[in-house]
Amino acid sequence: MNWESFQYFAVASMALSAAGAGFAWSRSGRSAPAQWLSLAGILVLGVFVAGFWVTLGRPPMRTMGETRLWYSLFVLIAGLLVYRRWSYRWLLSFTTVLSSVFCLVNILQPEIHDRTLVPALQSVFFIPHVTVYMFAYGVLACAFLLAVAGLACKEQRYLKPIDNLVYIGVGLLFVGMLTGSIWAKQAWGDFWDWDPKETWAAVTAAGYLVYIHLRLSGASRSRWLYLVVIVSFLLLQMCWYGYKYLPSSAESMHLYGVTA
Repeated sequence: MNWESFQYFAVASMALSAAGAGFAWSRSGRSAPAQWLSLAGILVLGVFVAGFWVTLGRPPMRTMGETRLWYSLFVLIAGLLVYRRWSYRWLLSFTTVLSSVFCLVNILQPEIHDRTLVPALQSVFFIPHVTVYMFAYGVLACAFLLAVAGLACKEQRYLKPIDNLVYIGVGLLFVGMLTGSIWAKQAWGDFWDWDPKETWAAVTAAGYLVYIHLRLSGASRSRWLYLVVIVSFLLLQMCWYGYKYLPSSAESMHLYGVTA
């Protein structure tokens, strides 16, 4: 399965996910058709990821385009899980849009996809590190969407689901940072080097820890809590890809000498 076939899988996944989102709006509560169609959309994209992995002979996690592929998949998974748990009818629509945007970017501006894997990436920590981080990004994207909804509606009812999502997301972020630190020690000789990406990872984690602190201490109103989640998600975007547009990105060891 090669990259040229991605557009067909992406369109099928987007169509199924959009149909599932449509059924979610059709009535209150949990909708079986919405869940099954959303799951079908996830499976279609998952089949492509698995097939592409086999074709490449390596994990498709090296370039920015490949990480966008994982994000498209994981944000759909996170959206379905949150929908099943809390039954927000509108959520599947927004996670479908997020996934579709990243799929369309990959269709219009594909990255370099070849079989090479630079020595720094040939580590047992490569797959768990990237997978954990990308799933964390998907979970925290749902927290971001709920925070935007809470801020717009001026309601506090979204805070409890956000609490759960932030706790899970932050836990995954720290697992990702831990595996990344051990990996960095093996690859470069240091656990932490304040590389631009590492710096933004620390800033992102700090943002979510501020939310947890404020939430547990009860020292802030819901409006400010929602804003902290939104700002933290924007920091996460800097950690993932935004740092590459800064002058300091030339010093990053996370570019691996490839177009990303």
